Amino acid sequence: MRKMTSLLIILAAVAAFGAPGGPKVEYSWKSPNYTGPVFKKIIVLALNGKAENRAEFEDELVAAISRPGMIAVQSYQYVPRPDGAPLDTKDLKLQIRDNKFDSILVARLTKREQKTTYVPGEVYSPYPYYSTFYGYYGALAPVIYTPGYMETEKEAQVEVNVYSTSTPDGDLVWTGTTNTFDAKNAMKAIHELVKAVSEELERQSVIVVKAA
Repeated sequence: MRKMTSLLIILAAVAAFGAPGGPKVEYSWKSPNYTGPVFKKIIVLALNGKAENRAEFEDELVAAISRPGMIAVQSYQYVPRPDGAPLDTKDLKLQIRDNKFDSILVARLTKREQKTTYVPGEVYSPYPYYSTFYGYYGALAPVIYTPGYMETEKEAQVEVNVYSTSTPDGDLVWTGTTNTFDAKNAMKAIHELVKAVSEELERQSVIVVKAA
């Protein structure tokens, strides 16, 4: 009985150690070439996933990063999309121009076994097509809107990119990838994800605590 109890304790410990915890930004990269001004008007775009979860993420992140001197706005106010609907990039580009957004923050659910934006043990470096927003979207759209791309959201991984709109295609300023985290409770996961992302953006001065 004592041996059985010890075995159960060990198995439980191993299971707990291997189970995904809450979200945190595990890998990130910031462009050394960006010398533009502090962002003042950001459009927040959740790229894929369920429509209600995208809206919740956008709502919470907008609330987390908005501050005097800097405005963050949900993308669904300008380009609403039902479940599984691709983004109309022409419409988005017009909205960004007409509403004078100086940056795009885009987040996407990734397959947890495909951490494509870094090489473990080496310097984090985004793929070439990440360098512009429209290049990034054009390369990934055929995949992320394929049925079954995210078969389950019990475990998730999220990638977040920030692009400056000072050029027509949008230049990459920052990219980060989270760990694989427990997403069985979607609203709880979104709340924790927003906290992790907003804190990392502040820590790396992608957004500032007090915009001028």
